[in-house]
Amino acid sequence: MFASLSDRLASTFKGLRGKGRLSEADVDATVREIRTALLEADVALPVVRQFTASVRERALSAEVSGALNPAQQVVKIVHEELVTVLGGETARLQFAKTGPTVILLAGLQGAGKTTLAGKLALHLKEQGHTPLLVAADLQRPNAVDQLMVVGERAGVAVFAPEPGNGIGDPVAVTRAAREHAVAKVHDIVIVDTAGRLAVDADLMQQLRNVRDAAQPDNTLLVVDAMIGQDAVRTAEEFQSGVGFDAVVLTKLDGDARGGAALSVVTVTGRPIMFASVGEKLTDFEAFHPDRMASRILDMGDVMTLIEQAERAFDAEQAERMARKMSTGEDFTLDDFLEQMQAVKKMGSLGKILGMLPGMGDMKAQLDQVDDRELDRVAAIIQSMTPQERRDPKILNGSRRARIAAGSGTTVSDVNGLVDRFGQAQKMMRQMGPGGMPGMGGMPGLPGMGGSKKSKGRMVKAAKPAKGKRKSGNPAKRALGQEGLSPEAADGLEFDPASLPKELRDLLQ
Repeated sequence: MFASLSDRLASTFKGLRGKGRLSEADVDATVREIRTALLEADVALPVVRQFTASVRERALSAEVSGALNPAQQVVKIVHEELVTVLGGETARLQFAKTGPTVILLAGLQGAGKTTLAGKLALHLKEQGHTPLLVAADLQRPNAVDQLMVVGERAGVAVFAPEPGNGIGDPVAVTRAAREHAVAKVHDIVIVDTAGRLAVDADLMQQLRNVRDAAQPDNTLLVVDAMIGQDAVRTAEEFQSGVGFDAVVLTKLDGDARGGAALSVVTVTGRPIMFASVGEKLTDFEAFHPDRMASRILDMGDVMTLIEQAERAFDAEQAERMARKMSTGEDFTLDDFLEQMQAVKKMGSLGKILGMLPGMGDMKAQLDQVDDRELDRVAAIIQSMTPQERRDPKILNGSRRARIAAGSGTTVSDVNGLVDRFGQAQKMMRQMGPGGMPGMGGMPGLPGMGGSKKSKGRMVKAAKPAKGKRKSGNPAKRALGQEGLSPEAADGLEFDPASLPKELRDLLQ
């Protein structure tokens, strides 16, 4: 969502590099660029004025003039001001001291409240709570059925005594839900209310009645981040008409310009608590202003990446992998398949890699990463016998042809995977106990290195040798004996010079 803003700010800061001292003209030019970038991102004008005035004042102060690197100091100032605009500290849910904690969801029609109710319920369930979803949206056609489907997918109970479609009293349903939650020992109640127009006085009055019946500990306004400045106006209307404690942004993975996220906190005085970042029920996260500011400035979001990895890789799996490495036991295709499936749980590969610092300059390569490649790799590995997964050296030509046919791929795809896996296995051996059990065995993916077709590749094609020769690789010698020539098996060779400097240092 913030791609265009990130690009504009990055190009602005590039102009400051190499300057030992910033003049007032330099600061004014930078502030003008920042103002333009924010306005193009559809940020509210009062917020832009306040933001740029604060940045200018601090950029002209002693903290920059006395800094060893003024350009980095300006970036630091912009980061801190972005954190302030986004709410400062991370907002948390308020839990009731006695009885179930009630969370009321409000918002416009089409904002995504029903799906978000399921995401929030799953998020709280993973934290050890027992949430109950309440179908109080009795206006929209099939809203009750949708909530029941979402609840089933999330593995969460749903309280839906009325069929909806215009039938039933949402106030009565909300009152009964609290009693039901107490009887069934649910510690959290999430009430999904009907979407409404902010100008609809009758529906706003109904929402106030539902709020009074629910007596919520948290009232969350669900805002579609794709609607720009309308999101801010909506928030103002709901604040004056009903009141709310925090905002939840949906569709934050869209291609809108992000003005809603950067405006709503300042305009309403209420924090952003959660963000929906995809279509899956697991694409949901707490909103951390400092992390979001770092993403906007291409500083990465390593903390969120670590948290996602901790959820995806269970402790037993990591301990087993660490044991293998410490004892010198070989990394197998079964291990790789297990790790790859854990990586898939973390979400889109492009999104995962985008959380690393400095990846803004690699947007084109990130866009080329195809998540379906993991499925193709899994199909190839699952088409192998247990013995072949443990010892890929026995994969001769006929075995590779069988695996390709069984996985719906080509022999060259199988060859490519085996070659890249051999490189990863070699690296794991060399890294030894210092390796990273979570991600160390990932071979290259198309578009990101490690593929013969990729730019800046991890492998290079070897020149064909004159006459017969024996490969120094036992696996390739075995392949030669089985009918595949060593020259063909040696088609791809690992090029250490193409590794990043940090990895080359590790391998020396």
